[in-house]
Amino acid sequence: MLKTPHILALAAGCAMLGWASGAQAAVTVLGGGMARQCSEAALGGASDAKSEDICTMALDSELLSLRDRAGTYVNRGVLKLRRKEFASAQWDFNRAVETKPDLGEAYVNRGASHVGSKRYAEGLADINKALELGVEEPEKAYFNRALAYEGLDNLRAAYFDFRKAQELRPEWDQPGKELARYTVERR
Repeated sequence: MLKTPHILALAAGCAMLGWASGAQAAVTVLGGGMARQCSEAALGGASDAKSEDICTMALDSELLSLRDRAGTYVNRGVLKLRRKEFASAQWDFNRAVETKPDLGEAYVNRGASHVGSKRYAEGLADINKALELGVEEPEKAYFNRALAYEGLDNLRAAYFDFRKAQELRPEWDQPGKELARYTVERR
């Protein structure tokens, strides 16, 4: 008779690494002008105040489609998320959700901000919604959901989501680093 495999994390390695391990944010690419510059800054890994100001100017002065307005909120929120300004980032992600409720990237990033704030259940709900809606980089959603599961002490689910993130983007080394903390034992 086959026994169900159990997944166990090493005691020293199962602590939530949170933002030290880097919850990952997805970014929406937009049209032209300052909104485009904001998008490029977010895609390029920026987190500086000047890039955030460009995003704000785009929101305040450019005529943007609903998708581009929501995406600019997402991108500005991503800049804040990188600086661990979780409450301010959540405000932007909330505006993005209000503007375009079917934009998965708004939910995955709001979920990441909840995970960073150690509000794992809220993060899990948002990330699940993002996966349901669809996102451009699902590996980031699975990675963030794994962090949420770890925070909720569901190590089995976390392990499988780290594996899914690795499967979706094998060249990305962060999921593998997280998986290295796990020991799998079959019983």
